[in-house]
Amino acid sequence: MVAFTQLALAFTAIVGTLAAPAAEPIGPETPDFVLGGENLARRQDYNQNYKTGGSVNFQSSSNGYSVTFSGAGDFVVGKGWKTGTTRNITYTGSTTASSGTVLLSIYGWSKNPLVEYYIQEYSNGAGAAQGTKIGTLESDGSTYDIWKHQQVNQPSISGTATFWQYISVRQKKRTDGGTVTVANHFDAWAKQGLKLGSMDYQTLATEGWGNAGGNSKYTISGA
Repeated sequence: MVAFTQLALAFTAIVGTLAAPAAEPIGPETPDFVLGGENLARRQDYNQNYKTGGSVNFQSSSNGYSVTFSGAGDFVVGKGWKTGTTRNITYTGSTTASSGTVLLSIYGWSKNPLVEYYIQEYSNGAGAAQGTKIGTLESDGSTYDIWKHQQVNQPSISGTATFWQYISVRQKKRTDGGTVTVANHFDAWAKQGLKLGSMDYQTLATEGWGNAGGNSKYTISGA
């Protein structure tokens, strides 16, 4: 009787082990925000609605975006997350620029304080770099120059306001892909006294102005 009971218990344990669902692995963080179309309505005062000025054809997918443009006066489109974090952002794809100014960046905002920020991976010119250069950092295989610039009484995600722009500009430009360790930039900015507030959206974005022409196509993930 004892042997039978032990055998039954062992069988029950085995069945329980087989029936228990395996823990699902934590995979890449899927983007949940599109910078384009309706989400650009709050930035129309920036004249960066992709429907205005020139020809801009933007398409969003579940894990990326594509855009072709010509004669574009000023636009920004992209894909990312509703809330910014120190996530590592990996992107794969390409950007080509045939005219005007074109840049590829990790682009987002914070509130309280209101800050517009760029981690610029590529530009065919100076791109987002403006204001005062205040330092450098090493990250993801390159030196980045750190800039800050104040926008006075300019449109923002919170309406017309005065706010700072924090800008990291990669010296070894890349368009084909890689990983951006966002935490390294947030930490480097903080060491320079550049504070961020509560996070709004965070995207991989293509931006162009000044009769911009070219195209971008990317897939992205976060971790």
